[in-house]
Amino acid sequence: MSIEATLQTRSNQQCELCASTNALSVYEVPPVAEAHSDKCVYLCETCKAQVEGKTDLQANHWHCLNDSMWSQVPAVQVVAYRMLKRLATDNGWAQDALDMLYLEDDTRSWAQQALAVEEDIVHLDSNGVRLSAGDTVVLIKDLDVKGSSLVAKRGTAVRNIGLTSNPEHIEGRVEGQRIVILTKYVKK
Repeated sequence: MSIEATLQTRSNQQCELCASTNALSVYEVPPVAEAHSDKCVYLCETCKAQVEGKTDLQANHWHCLNDSMWSQVPAVQVVAYRMLKRLATDNGWAQDALDMLYLEDDTRSWAQQALAVEEDIVHLDSNGVRLSAGDTVVLIKDLDVKGSSLVAKRGTAVRNIGLTSNPEHIEGRVEGQRIVILTKYVKK
């Protein structure tokens, strides 16, 4: 049985976080050495985009974690923990949920493993200013976008950037196309 088929059965063909039935796909919960259904969750496109940091967090959407954090599936617990952790700084309800959440020791170490990696990676712009997910940056050089005829012009504002695991790369949308940009070519 494929990973997706296993997840469809496990989730009853619903998002394992918000129970939506629209545009579902497999999300591998990092770090993943080898793909396995125990290391994946089945998410709707809204949850997946926010979990991956490709769109802004919509705090009201994540009230669904009050239910899904009690899942018996460790991968779902890990994603719920990580999302609550991201939301806890601005939302009291998320901190309350995080305080109530119980995780087995191995599940908690898995949940904290990627968070520790994310906290160690620092993205700096061309002037040495620290970049954060959601920041707006300006291109300081015309950039040819590989695999496209697009040229990202100097002075273009790139809003809502996403951070990657490589401290020299950020992701952003230029003229409707999501691209990877070297941090040495942007300023905050």
